[in-house]
Amino acid sequence: MNAGADDLYAELGLRAPINAAGAYTILGGSRLSAAVQAAMATANGRFADMKALLESSGRIVADLLGAEAAYITSGAAAALALSVAACLTREHRDYLERLPDTQGIPNEVLVQRSTRQKYDRCLSLSGARIVEVGDEAGLTPAQLAAAIGPRTAAVHYFVPLQGPAAGVPALAAVIEVAHGRGLPVVVDAAGQTYPLDNLRQYARAGADLVCYAAKYFDAPHSTGMVVGKRELVELVALNGFVGFETSAFRTIGRPMKVDRQEVVAAVVALREWLGLNHEERLLKYGERAEVILAELKGLAAIDAFRISERETPKPVLRDGVRLELKDAKRAQALADALREGEPSIWVNVEDGAVNVSVAFCDDADVAVIARRLREALTA
Repeated sequence: MNAGADDLYAELGLRAPINAAGAYTILGGSRLSAAVQAAMATANGRFADMKALLESSGRIVADLLGAEAAYITSGAAAALALSVAACLTREHRDYLERLPDTQGIPNEVLVQRSTRQKYDRCLSLSGARIVEVGDEAGLTPAQLAAAIGPRTAAVHYFVPLQGPAAGVPALAAVIEVAHGRGLPVVVDAAGQTYPLDNLRQYARAGADLVCYAAKYFDAPHSTGMVVGKRELVELVALNGFVGFETSAFRTIGRPMKVDRQEVVAAVVALREWLGLNHEERLLKYGERAEVILAELKGLAAIDAFRISERETPKPVLRDGVRLELKDAKRAQALADALREGEPSIWVNVEDGAVNVSVAFCDDADVAVIARRLREALTA
């Protein structure tokens, strides 16, 4: 528990909840390490040429990930929006100031129908039109090829959160079809930061622009990054806020500003994440999960078991415990009771089950979570 946070939030008229839900936007993202916080404090003491800072930080990130180029953004949503803007203006530089007006240029982004999700909205912010391809069963390379036409500007690929999924073609196959028609591929890999090769494999496979949410490697909540082909990453930057301020073009990305402290913090956090002993991290999570499982042992109302990044990747949750209630209708009621109680505890409800993340809470919080869960389940 953090008494200082409780006092601060009370002064602001808020409650400080225990985060047993995961790296959620609505809860403020992740937790910053001492080194990341120190880097932000240091950057706060000196101003920076933001164009030079974003260029140098991009070179460092690209080198760390083995990519041609990289650019730090104000989150994965901005990364997607700016990536599409780059694709729209790739061969139409005269539209740098016209977006989101895309009349007269190819403006369609192909998106697999069976993997649609609400963050696809970001693809249309710069004026693109989303066109679904495939069917409810999935997408084949032949279907993708047939859908490409003179209005197509890019192909979007959403990486399944829990690994290869039925009906989702391999990225290599999508790239082969798209590149064969001269089209770039934009990959939404927002939460794909572990295993570590997820930060490298999509660009290595030939994807043109790969978008990540930096909160998933414990950078500030409002940071993300694009990695990929140099020409297109440079267009991402040109379409961004620095391009607006330093080029001759009033580009669309001016609202997607990131500050110098966040840029520095994202670099430090990425270095830390790549150098972290993840086996020790997962071992610690396992110990916390066992505390909860021990407290819930013997309860007839639920089946409780560990969820781990090793077996079931869930980027938002990371590691924790899954509670499958015998009466699935009670899952949301249980979550509501935990949130409304004292202290407030946020958990994740998914498919009639309650997921309890142990990644973003203290050991003392884990004991409180375990006790409150037992109380709520036996009430």
